[in-house]
Amino acid sequence: MDKIAQIKSFLESAPADSFLRHALALEYVKINDDAAARATFEALLAADPGYVGSYFHLGKVLERLGERDAAAATYEKGMDIARQQRDMHAYNELQAAHEDL
Repeated sequence: MDKIAQIKSFLESAPADSFLRHALALEYVKINDDAAARATFEALLAADPGYVGSYFHLGKVLERLGERDAAAATYEKGMDIARQQRDMHAYNELQAAHEDL
């Protein structure tokens, strides 16, 4: 069983597991399926906006898709969430990505 199928199998018993959803999106990134990665990250963040690690990766996907404004907005929202959570490591990564746009 490949990793995507394995993660989907785990999600059947825990569909709201943000870690698994994030892992699934990253697997889509690895196979260059940016559309599936985007949809997975967006669904994850709609359900769990506090899952700060996904903002960076979604922003990178949006950059690859040529959606600079959406990427910038994603990084900004992620920075806000990271600041609220006092997660300065995530904040700094998001800020650096935002500045590199």
